[in-house]
Amino acid sequence: MMACARTYYDTVSLRNSAIDIKTSGGIESAYVPVVCHACKDPPCALACPTGALTKRKGGGVVLKKEICTGCGQCIDACLVGAIHLDGEGRAIVCRHCGVCAKFCPHGVLEMRKVEDKDEAEILPSKTADKEDA
Repeated sequence: MMACARTYYDTVSLRNSAIDIKTSGGIESAYVPVVCHACKDPPCALACPTGALTKRKGGGVVLKKEICTGCGQCIDACLVGAIHLDGEGRAIVCRHCGVCAKFCPHGVLEMRKVEDKDEAEILPSKTADKEDA
């Protein structure tokens, strides 16, 4: 999470990270990454009134931050809750660049190519699943 913020915002801030980690309750329950699922027909892009979010080939969106007004309509439209506003009040969404997986100190995130898409997605690693059992 911090690697994302550091790479794209030059900050160490959870608010400036495109990936979020949630728990089902308490520190002893499973942790789940909340990240853009790279929808083939992204509802967030359809909801964006300024065109700041546009459909990316293979699924997901490209964010043109300079034209984002921070209205939040994309947040409401995202089916998985993977969009939030950054420290500047503009949308932030995963680019699927893999920097979070590359720098994850616990090795629990990895980039995987999805068979029916041209793009990769970020998922918990298979070793993380075994550790939770």
